[in-house]
Amino acid sequence: MTQLIDLSHVIKSDPPDLPDFLRSEVSYNDHEFGAGEFEQMLGIERRLLLREEGPASERLSLGTHSATHLDAPYHYNSTIQGRPAETIDELPLEWFFAPGVVIDALGRDDGDAVTLEQMQAGIAAVGHTLQPLDIVLVHTATDRYYGQRDYMHHGPGVSPEATRWLWEQGVRVVGIDAWGWDAPLGIQAQVARERDQPGILWAAHQLDLPYSQIERLTNLAALPKTGFKVACFPLKLERASAAPARVVGIVD
Repeated sequence: MTQLIDLSHVIKSDPPDLPDFLRSEVSYNDHEFGAGEFEQMLGIERRLLLREEGPASERLSLGTHSATHLDAPYHYNSTIQGRPAETIDELPLEWFFAPGVVIDALGRDDGDAVTLEQMQAGIAAVGHTLQPLDIVLVHTATDRYYGQRDYMHHGPGVSPEATRWLWEQGVRVVGIDAWGWDAPLGIQAQVARERDQPGILWAAHQLDLPYSQIERLTNLAALPKTGFKVACFPLKLERASAAPARVVGIVD
């Protein structure tokens, strides 16, 4: 029997003081409101509707980087490897339905990024041999902070060296159950200021590599380490740097 494991957070309204690109807002129209819409749109009296109810509906305002989403290369830089960076609607569908592997990064301090050696050891430990287009998911358990105001300040992140190595193995989609794939931005920004050095802040994003990140996953503990598939198709948003997705683990 095939088991479907939901790896996405539910989309709901966020506090209004969050920046727009991070905020989701859902408004709800009930069946009474829908009856009024039918009256206006179709010129029909609501007494002709079952229980005098029309259609319930919602209106969604969604930041492309809020909730569980995929980043496109265009999010990282305007050009990648000397060419215009691809937006989310330009990426091949083959990237988003592929075998997955889960790497443990549990018990790490915030900002203690997974190194190249640790990434390689983590993949070897689960007996998985990476193939092109495999989807690598990093389990940190940082999803326990989701919805809290300090969520973005938690999580170890993944080093640029480990990220580059994954890309060299043919991996084009990676994912993490934290606010971002990089170490928390506040930690990286402090180091960048202290060293007065570019290339530290957002280092794993700005590697000049065309790949996609799934950020803000959840429920990775419910997956086996290997032997499953990931479906993570992003919404087809024209010219977008990212798009939300319903990410699902498929286990036979």
